[in-house]
Amino acid sequence: MASAIEKQELISNFLEKKTASGEQVAKIFADERESEEVISGLRARGAEVQVRILDISDFIVSERAAVERKTRSDFEQSIIDGRLFEQAARLQAAFERVVIIVEGEKFQERINKKALLGAVSSLILDYGFSVFFTKDGDKTAEMIYALAFREQLAQKRELKLVSNKRANTLAQMQQIMVESLPGLGPKLAKSLLSHFGSVENIVNANEKELQEIEKLGPKKAKLIKKILTSAYTED
Repeated sequence: MASAIEKQELISNFLEKKTASGEQVAKIFADERESEEVISGLRARGAEVQVRILDISDFIVSERAAVERKTRSDFEQSIIDGRLFEQAARLQAAFERVVIIVEGEKFQERINKKALLGAVSSLILDYGFSVFFTKDGDKTAEMIYALAFREQLAQKRELKLVSNKRANTLAQMQQIMVESLPGLGPKLAKSLLSHFGSVENIVNANEKELQEIEKLGPKKAKLIKKILTSAYTED
């Protein structure tokens, strides 16, 4: 049986072969304030990186998944000043899947080990995040590329830019409203609006009618109808 290290090497080799063969590669949104080492590392692996201002995360790898990258020093400081959990709340509200990458080989030990482990435990158990530790920017890029590859090329999920900015047109507002439903990226949202003609008609459609849209299966249709028709009860 292969060890964890051997398995990671197999994954890395697989990703490199896919890129070298000229097949489709992953696309990633990166915040313009992010490390050039990480962005260069992503591009070196064949990723198409679009650098722009991101309102919520550091990297977006699919319509549902984002990455927040912190150096070990910044991770410690964000625990001390409370910023970590403010960011966690915003990330949780915007994405189904969130990965926190803590980069660097040594903590500065400005907080004790118990507080550090408590913060990591909270991110995992209270927020449902995944937390990874990498030694440098290149290893961070390797992890982010693997996530994007898995989401977009293996699972066929779309890349979607999540923003706090307001839509400018009625059509954009309608699309954002439909995209807020689980599992609906830009393409499916546009397909639904084109097919049904309005948000109201989408809401009134039954499960069978929703499944007339390509790539909208019975499980997704059932969940959408449950969300749209269930009575609201405050948590």
